[in-house]
Amino acid sequence: MRTINPEQHTRKRARILQAAAEQFAAHGVDGTSTAEICRRAGIGSGTLFHYFPTKRDLFHALFADDLPRNAEICAQALAARPGAGLDLLVDHLLADLADPLVSGLAAAAVFQANRDAEFARMLAFDDERSRTTLTTLLTRLADEGRPLRFAPDRVAGWIQRLIEAGYTAAGEPDFDPAAHTAELRQIV
Repeated sequence: MRTINPEQHTRKRARILQAAAEQFAAHGVDGTSTAEICRRAGIGSGTLFHYFPTKRDLFHALFADDLPRNAEICAQALAARPGAGLDLLVDHLLADLADPLVSGLAAAAVFQANRDAEFARMLAFDDERSRTTLTTLLTRLADEGRPLRFAPDRVAGWIQRLIEAGYTAAGEPDFDPAAHTAELRQIV
């Protein structure tokens, strides 16, 4: 039986995911070939399918791999004072706007979610966790005397929609990640 080097395994998996992210962002799921992912990752198809049995599994992994970190950030935000927790969570939700692949991956994710119920549930679960965390933090802020013009759950929903709009805008030619993220941060 072969011994697997965990560090090598992790590095190779990350290389595959990076190559896949670049292709999915540029061409969508349907327009991406596993052969091109293999070529860009410098691996054979057997290696790709060892890590990810299907192209769908590979696409899911790009997003599923973020779930534990998102859960950790939500937990840290809830453990902090409400204002600091809100800042932490919003900063985390905005962090990927500077990634040049983000708009293409976001578009591919929306398309995939409309035809892949399992993927849609995964995204919805993560969105709901973020919204629940935002709502809890906003409720705590209100309890501390910071006035909200609308119910905390409504404000949380609008914060999420504004952040989603930022990800849509990230694909526009005049998008300036640093400036526009800072502006969006101030609005939120």
